[in-house]
Amino acid sequence: MTTLIPSASPRVVRELADDLAVDADLRDRAGKPPFDEVSRLREAGLPALLTPTGQDGADGRGSDWRTACTAVRDIAAADSSIAELLAHHHALSWSPRLFGTPESAAALELRAVQEQWLWGGDIELPDAQTGTDLALTPVADGYVLHGRRPLTAGVAVADRLVHTARRTDSGEWVVVHVDPAHPGVSAEPAHDLLGQRLSGAGGVSYDDVPLAAHQVLGTVPVDEHEISPFTALAPLTRRLLLVQVGLGNAEGALAEARDISRALPRPGPLSALDTAGDCGPPPTDPYLLLAYGELATAAHSAAAVVERATEAMARGLETGPALGADERADIAFLVGAAEAVTTQSALHITTRVLELTADAPSPTTDPGLDRFWRNARALTAHSSAAHRLRDIGEHYLNGLQ
Repeated sequence: MTTLIPSASPRVVRELADDLAVDADLRDRAGKPPFDEVSRLREAGLPALLTPTGQDGADGRGSDWRTACTAVRDIAAADSSIAELLAHHHALSWSPRLFGTPESAAALELRAVQEQWLWGGDIELPDAQTGTDLALTPVADGYVLHGRRPLTAGVAVADRLVHTARRTDSGEWVVVHVDPAHPGVSAEPAHDLLGQRLSGAGGVSYDDVPLAAHQVLGTVPVDEHEISPFTALAPLTRRLLLVQVGLGNAEGALAEARDISRALPRPGPLSALDTAGDCGPPPTDPYLLLAYGELATAAHSAAAVVERATEAMARGLETGPALGADERADIAFLVGAAEAVTTQSALHITTRVLELTADAPSPTTDPGLDRFWRNARALTAHSSAAHRLRDIGEHYLNGLQ
């Protein structure tokens, strides 16, 4: 009898976030592979919770897109490294549905939920500029995978890795999933990272790893214009979930800085009346109020843009293979806008809070706010706001390309 996994509840996510927040700074400074953190995720049931809902909606498993994004954002406010791990997991958990047939996707998704797989890896859709480092060679009883990926999400802790590879016989691009426990798979966890130190990222090598036919999720047309709009959501889901991580990280930094500023000693009495206690506590520094007003507005503004993109993506995923090219283009437009706005806000907020809390009592009580800044830098390092704004302008002026 199949054990049903309940959908993600805010209580479960909140309790996990509170647990991660307790020692987030210490774990970040240690920078160890997140084995303990993944154990916490499994105890809370997050790998199974943050998967797509059942295709018929009748089995009660998984979470809808909106709920999953909220969960990732809430976890990011406490520990954005672990939130990034979950972001990649949720995006990649859609791979069977985006690239495979409904029948094969249903079977694989159910197995992943029952065994609480944590998905890792990376997916690139082919275009004129990209290639792939992985080669898939057909053999008598399936395939063998060979090559190396220099940067792969969750490689240190994932139960399954998803990649795009090129068939050596036909040149076709295919999406495959691999069990990293195979002896031909060599994981190379990244060390000494500036930020996102506990995301489990690193390189991975495949030395003629055998794959069965069912481990090929589907074929992706080499001509990008032939890729279905629904399949083309794959990279956008990952990008938007990472935006949720960046926004949550900024919101977490702002909340912790607020708590520190509230606790800092305030200016002494300014007059004899103040000394007598007739005027109550001294007023808060108006410049501090102005600074927090600016930062709170930046966070709320980014959240509004992100939530609009989240709603559009939710509708697109719910539409499924019937999604049209114009609808997909609109989703890409909104995801790009969310990236651009959140990148600017996150970098500004995480930098400014360091200045606002510079008067913390002593080094022994360092609140560790620098981790939010480092994480924001790491999350935005490969996302150029200028490129996103150019793409947004192209869509706004010229429409679907």
